[in-house]
Amino acid sequence: MKKGKVVLVGTGFVGMSMAYSMLNRGGIQELILIDIDKDKTIGEEMDLSHGLPYAPQKMIIRAGDYDECKDAQVVVITAGIAQKPGQTRLELAEVNAKIMKSVTQSIMASGFDGIIVVASNPVDLMAYVVAEVSGLPKNQVIGSGTVLDTARLRYIVGQYLKVSSKNVHAYIMGEHGDSSFVPWEHCYIGCKKITDVMKDNHHPMEKLTKMHEEVVNSAYEIIEKKKATYYGIGMALNRLVRAIINDENSILTVSTYLDNQYGQEDIYIGVPAIINKNGVRELLNLELNEKDQEKLDNSCKVIKDMREQSIDKIIEEK
Repeated sequence: MKKGKVVLVGTGFVGMSMAYSMLNRGGIQELILIDIDKDKTIGEEMDLSHGLPYAPQKMIIRAGDYDECKDAQVVVITAGIAQKPGQTRLELAEVNAKIMKSVTQSIMASGFDGIIVVASNPVDLMAYVVAEVSGLPKNQVIGSGTVLDTARLRYIVGQYLKVSSKNVHAYIMGEHGDSSFVPWEHCYIGCKKITDVMKDNHHPMEKLTKMHEEVVNSAYEIIEKKKATYYGIGMALNRLVRAIINDENSILTVSTYLDNQYGQEDIYIGVPAIINKNGVRELLNLELNEKDQEKLDNSCKVIKDMREQSIDKIIEEK
């Protein structure tokens, strides 16, 4: 396995935003681009490579194929279709589950044994598909989960309270979707509970609910205004990959496998987890109040219902 070798499957807006972020930030030794559209992949390789003279460090960038996965430390999957107008989330999930299955089989045929990061939507379901098809230990398959949602929340809270978003320690949990929630009693500004900060500064508590609603609606608003979101998730994926490559033991809200944590099992969903070179080292098992536990249970039900309708059948098909 080559330390710092990353393979990106899918050179659309999300994948290339991550790649561009990696080029600017450094820390990646080698980046291999894979896409069904070979010409686009070569064009992306050329375009990125021409920026190398101004990049912080040397980096090998090239268009390649699945055999390159063999010695990669991390494979990031952003391939898949975007949700079309009028298309249900289940219909989107069915199409992307078939793509995930095919991509995963191609990755594993190379002899890959690193970490797979899944960003394709609906991400909690797609991470489950990749884990089941790959047969890798569950800690080695990670969905991008609510990493972006959490970043959006921290930005919005920071703006409202006029503090650096880096000092906002708040997390969004649950599915990367409308049923996500914020466990506010576990959220801090620096080392002070956010609920106390709100009280001490005479801010209405309802504002917390509104800030979460703003996070949920922000993706719809961005899509309405510019057709897609990609810079935020590109940065979030870069952050997640660096936590793996640098063996950071950083806490990120990824979509990971629950095995009786939070009273749930056999499901991928967004929860805070410690990320290092082995993928998910362990989950931070928060004690949720009754209301938040109900929200998590509901989020899990949304995902499991979709799985039972057709996703499990797609995984099992020969």
